[in-house]
Amino acid sequence: MAYKILVLKGDGIGPEVVGEALQVLKVIARRSAIDMDFKEAHIGGHAIDQFGTPMPEDTLKQAQDSDAILLGAVGGPKWDNFNATVRPEQALLGLRKALGLFANVRPVRAVKEFLSASPLKPEIIGAVDLVVIRELTGGIYYGQPSEKRQGKDGREAVDTCFYTEAEIARVLRFGFELARNRKRKLTSVDKANVLSTSRLWREIATELAMEFKDVACEHQLVDSMAMHLLRRPKDFDVIVTENLFGDILTDEASVLAGSMGLLPSASLGEELNGAGYRVGLYEPIHGSAPDIAGRDEANPLAAILSAAMLLEHSLGMRSEAEIIEQAVDAVVKDGHRTRDLAGGSGTKTVGCKAMGRLVREKIESLDA
Repeated sequence: MAYKILVLKGDGIGPEVVGEALQVLKVIARRSAIDMDFKEAHIGGHAIDQFGTPMPEDTLKQAQDSDAILLGAVGGPKWDNFNATVRPEQALLGLRKALGLFANVRPVRAVKEFLSASPLKPEIIGAVDLVVIRELTGGIYYGQPSEKRQGKDGREAVDTCFYTEAEIARVLRFGFELARNRKRKLTSVDKANVLSTSRLWREIATELAMEFKDVACEHQLVDSMAMHLLRRPKDFDVIVTENLFGDILTDEASVLAGSMGLLPSASLGEELNGAGYRVGLYEPIHGSAPDIAGRDEANPLAAILSAAMLLEHSLGMRSEAEIIEQAVDAVVKDGHRTRDLAGGSGTKTVGCKAMGRLVREKIESLDA
């Protein structure tokens, strides 16, 4: 039986970086005799231009019929009208909701060769190896009412933060299970001194900690967490938080690796049939970068590492995922850099296509 992989290239540099990630997956499929059926569909701004919607019905149907989805990026200045009724980002929210993707997983690992690219001191970030898990289906992004309106004293607006016990428990449980297989430490982030939803969050985290007694659990307020993430990031392993806080903290954490061009992500749903595999949406955390689109300057490494996460979490192929990770590390160690990481003695600047080719060649050499 073939694994069904839906490829959504999206906007800006999305087609370029996903194109290289797709070629890497094809190399892995060939060397490991894995049957993968790749299909492509439309999403984001170019889908709005063609179909009047950021996620055509056919795209959603194919996504629901797939084992995993590989996504590039959506959006750009052309569609940056906050008052528009139809926007590219709506497709991501719709996919997460429709597929039940509740846990956004973003690994952040310091890479020796890029320590100087971070604004933080090397001694602060040198041993960083953490994962931030952001809850995706609840919170202020989905709560109702959410509207701008006219009040008796002029314009006013309201957004509602809403969480159920089930939504909080499942993402925290996922975090505890992940921590159990790492360094056995979980940090739960909330704003329990102010928000009722955060007080419920902390209550449930405390209850689950009693079930996972082999995992050390600590609580941090989100404002202090923002400080600690930059002052002592090496102290953290698995960080779990709600939707809005996670959106902010994951972007902050990207500076620890030196570049967004290095960071993959996975948005995961419930475990399938108790087998440990999950339907997932995999994407680099960077945006569509329309200013360099079509110029062969984009960094495909985050998309390629997202493909590695796809193999691990949705197809259960950890060894194949490790081959991709080893190949990326080897190419970086050899001194190859795309424009966003260029500079330094002994480095060689290459384009998006060349970087993808180098990773594929390294995979072939690792296989030999």
